[in-house]
Amino acid sequence: MAGNERCVRIRWLDKTYRRSHPAGISSKQYHCACFFDGRIVGFGRALSDGVFNAAIYDVVVHRDFQKRGIGKAIVEDLLAQLRHVSCVHLIATTGNEPFYQQAGFKKIKTAMGRYLSRDLAREYLEGGENA
Repeated sequence: MAGNERCVRIRWLDKTYRRSHPAGISSKQYHCACFFDGRIVGFGRALSDGVFNAAIYDVVVHRDFQKRGIGKAIVEDLLAQLRHVSCVHLIATTGNEPFYQQAGFKKIKTAMGRYLSRDLAREYLEGGENA
């Protein structure tokens, strides 16, 4: 049984999705970069299946250009590019959660992660030292 048939059987793919994406799920990349005097001072990127899920990665602004609305503009641009996607996830850098909350993000009840780096596991996973 093909992957799409399995998904249809468990009602994951509805008729609208099958019509718009007959070959199945594909991935798309989204980018936003901000420039000053010809150099990049901020950027962000996201990956998505184009319909159901997306994840924003690497919203980064050079320290000399922070607190000027550049990060906000990057997140707003990425969200505009992802406006048709049902669910957008991200992992905030420790301490930056309020920034993303102002953009409308909320904590996820069932989110899980896995890190190969013990340091990152301690920082981001529940259980910290025991992760």
